[in-house]
Amino acid sequence: MMRKLISLFLLCLVFGSMALAQSKKATGSYLQDSVLLKTRDGAFVTVMVARKKGVTEKLPAIFQFTIYARRTDSLKIQEAADRGYVGVFAYTRGKWNSPGEPLAYETDGRDAYDVIDWISKQPWSDGRVGMYGGSYNGFTQWAATKKLHPALKTIVPSAAVAPGLDVPMTNNVQMSFVFSWTYYTSNNKFLDEKDYNSPQWNQLYWKWYNAGLAYHTLDSLTGRGVNYMFRHWVAHPTYDQYWQDMIPYKKEFADINIPVLTTTGYYDGGQIGGMYYYREHLKYNHNANHYVIIGPYGHFGSQGHPDSVFNGYRIDDVAQINIHEIIYQWFDYIFKNKPKPAILKNKFNFEVMSSNEWKHVPSLKQMSNDTLKFYLDNSRLNPVKPLNKAFASQTVNFARRDSISSYYFLNQLIYDTLNTGSSIVFKSAPLAKPLIISGAFSGVLKTIINKKDMDYHVVMFEEMPYGKYFYLTYFMGRASYATNPEKRHLLKPGQMESIPFFNSYITSRQFSKGSRIVILLNINKSPFEQINYGTGKNVSDETISDAKEPLQIKWFNDSYINVPVLR
Repeated sequence: MMRKLISLFLLCLVFGSMALAQSKKATGSYLQDSVLLKTRDGAFVTVMVARKKGVTEKLPAIFQFTIYARRTDSLKIQEAADRGYVGVFAYTRGKWNSPGEPLAYETDGRDAYDVIDWISKQPWSDGRVGMYGGSYNGFTQWAATKKLHPALKTIVPSAAVAPGLDVPMTNNVQMSFVFSWTYYTSNNKFLDEKDYNSPQWNQLYWKWYNAGLAYHTLDSLTGRGVNYMFRHWVAHPTYDQYWQDMIPYKKEFADINIPVLTTTGYYDGGQIGGMYYYREHLKYNHNANHYVIIGPYGHFGSQGHPDSVFNGYRIDDVAQINIHEIIYQWFDYIFKNKPKPAILKNKFNFEVMSSNEWKHVPSLKQMSNDTLKFYLDNSRLNPVKPLNKAFASQTVNFARRDSISSYYFLNQLIYDTLNTGSSIVFKSAPLAKPLIISGAFSGVLKTIINKKDMDYHVVMFEEMPYGKYFYLTYFMGRASYATNPEKRHLLKPGQMESIPFFNSYITSRQFSKGSRIVILLNINKSPFEQINYGTGKNVSDETISDAKEPLQIKWFNDSYINVPVLR
């Protein structure tokens, strides 16, 4: 039915610099429109609209902008109509009925602005627009606020990714899983599920890894020609203007004066992005009206319907909330003067895993009220700074493909044993009483290496009293960008370096009496991220021929981590 709708172009209208072709059809209880909207710079985007038949009053619009073009989107805009709004979906250039090839991220903010402008001028619009949606759809909401249209009154970004900051790279380390996503979203006008779910991608990553090829050659291994989306990304390993132009940057956050509700999860891959937007919004706009809901949810659960069991862990009963319903309660609060969602008892609302309790505090800063400092000392997390300086040695031979080290893609939370591999492992003494670890852990690594750079990860677990391990949080980063993702500072071989890390995933969990805090520290070496051989060149250009001598690391025992706790 929707295919028929978009194939009928019955009229052409001109509004200033924007022209559109539009088809209309009544379907059941709804009036549905398909619009090919011309943007200010002459491109076209497809816009889908659903209204409740027989409703004559002007209404607010609930709007999503996305690269994920699905025929089932008609159900989402109909739901908005059922709830007393006008439902609107629009798509990245090149998707649905739009000509051209899709190019993720680069023009979505500008195009979303044009769609909002068009919505505000329609006879069925009361001049107010709210946006919601998750992952890519969360990003487009923030992209739309870079230049805030007066009609946009609220956004509800869920699991919102931040291009250049958490996808396709996290802390300047590019990740391979996003490569197959470029084909998933650009092979056709909708989504190529069959191609995306094919085992060919893991096979390709392993082929690249075992051959020791340059990372930028991934697209050449597919036999499909140049992948321009991917090539754009690897050409920008620094968080430079290419990425900055996509979303609000620094002082631009000061102009975002609309209410915001962010939803994310401790195990949401988009959490880094979601918390970036949150922190920057509060940093530059001290009066930001920004609420957060975060709990033991993954990327998909935090967008609407959390799993009661996530990766083998049964989440607490109180955490089993209907986020999708809360989102519409928020819209009713903003647009219809109905009560604010009951869970929003304060600006920052988080569930403490294993406590079966929500906490409600004014901001992320109040997620913890104390910090435990541990030194990485001879396999111990030592609460006292060691008197005698010492170090743990580690050797990583990038010329060999006999082992891998990556902790980004954990698919379970509870482990009988840890696959430590070549990791350096540090454990605390057993806790004398229960303790809530809450917030983002950070630290400073004191090290001497024989190369100019390295990619590393730090992972935190709870070793429970009965011996199993609970996966908590993770950091991955590139040492040369440790102080600034916008400027690379290469390390000096043979000299002492202090490498701070802080952009980790926030978490909250009540540890049991007798539990231990466990830290795994290691160097990235896997098919699932770039391999940094340490030459100082663009990492995407390095090959196994750059491995030469192994990476030699001395991790000194005045290195430390800060663990945030809530007492």
